[in-house]
Amino acid sequence: MAKKRRTFRLVNGLCALVSMVALGGLAGPGFAQSTPLANPAGWSAEAAARYLDQREVWWQSWDRTQKDRATLCISCHTQAPYALARPVLRGALGEKDQTPEEKKMLASITKRVQLWSGVQPFYSDLISGPGKEVESRNAEAVLNAIILSGYEQGADHLSPLALLAFDHAWALQTQTGPDAGSWVWQDFSYSPWEAKESAYHWAALMALAVGQAPGGYAKDPKIASSLALLTGYLRSHFASQNLVNRTTLLWASSSLPGLMTDPERAALISALKHAQQPDGGWNLAELGGYSRLDLTAEDARSDGYATGLVVLALERSPERSDAEGAIKKGLAWLRANQSLQKGAWPAWS
Repeated sequence: MAKKRRTFRLVNGLCALVSMVALGGLAGPGFAQSTPLANPAGWSAEAAARYLDQREVWWQSWDRTQKDRATLCISCHTQAPYALARPVLRGALGEKDQTPEEKKMLASITKRVQLWSGVQPFYSDLISGPGKEVESRNAEAVLNAIILSGYEQGADHLSPLALLAFDHAWALQTQTGPDAGSWVWQDFSYSPWEAKESAYHWAALMALAVGQAPGGYAKDPKIASSLALLTGYLRSHFASQNLVNRTTLLWASSSLPGLMTDPERAALISALKHAQQPDGGWNLAELGGYSRLDLTAEDARSDGYATGLVVLALERSPERSDAEGAIKKGLAWLRANQSLQKGAWPAWS
């Protein structure tokens, strides 16, 4: 098996998100409100929403998802992409209310944030191995802040609940050593979400959440030192990251100034253009430098996760004019490669 990238089932959140970026009709985390989107030829927002809801129903019903105090695991690889994508699709489709799946997810997050000191971590050292309690606690705190603040886009300010979630995350931020500014991340060898390199991936998305949080949260003096630590970590570790993580930072830099220099951004865009496949897509294994545990060859075809992430980051970049051709070809790949029956995009693991 490869490093356990559950890509086929989990890729579609960012793919749905990125398709909206180019086609209009944005409403959700990180995007301005817009009018509902009529489905263009070649892809279906309704099918994407249906697929994501079905996967969320499965996740919420799985026995291993059930956690302390009748709550749910807020997974890096399933619920977090769902929480990023589903509000965007709801706005684009003109839906008036959150789905039952969203409500159940948010109710669980709310309960765990409110009971933070009295609720058990998702994983225990005794059952899952040394360090898993700390890893899962750190990861959960960051994901809670990202998700709750994302759902409050368009508000005048963050709610007390979202502020509390951010406080929990900042309290667990690494303060000293070479990784100061990051969080100890959950590592089950599920690249790129739960693996050794994932600390940077999610630190970048935490920066994105801070930059997009309503009410000028990024300028709150109370978080100045924590945000400086986070920015310093992302800047100092940038050069050693794979293209997946660097692309994630490119996305974050569109909302939070000071994460990348102009030369870094230009060099990354050039590298991403070079990595684009002849069919217009991108391949996750190539961008991540991943290799299979059994040393068999990686699938070299374009996949939905890599293509969605790259196009989204390029679309949001201040230098998007330098990548218009690559964006156009990437969007064409996304339109052409969604399974209209399933609603999903292809990915390989």
